[in-house]
Amino acid sequence: MKLLRFGRDFKPDEEVILRDYLAIERTRLANERTLLSYIRSSLYLLLGGIAFFQLEIFPNFKYLAFISLFFSALFLVIGIYRFTLLKKSLKRLYYLSESKENGK
Repeated sequence: MKLLRFGRDFKPDEEVILRDYLAIERTRLANERTLLSYIRSSLYLLLGGIAFFQLEIFPNFKYLAFISLFFSALFLVIGIYRFTLLKKSLKRLYYLSESKENGK
């Protein structure tokens, strides 16, 4: 999966000014940080769901465990989806600005 690879996907040109390049880099890093927070939240919910399964004293917590596991998977899917969506958008924006500069 090329879209989930961390790191630089583009190389700065002479055409792109430093301010724009740094703004793209900040946005890219913020996007990665947001993905990591979705993963962290998903792992916390997964651990909570597993802990609820271990409680034998309260059998009614099984439903809460299933809900927690469901939301864990949902957070992971939403996080990856938003990450790829913004990454594609950043690539498109970068290449559009690059083609505008070359067209002048």
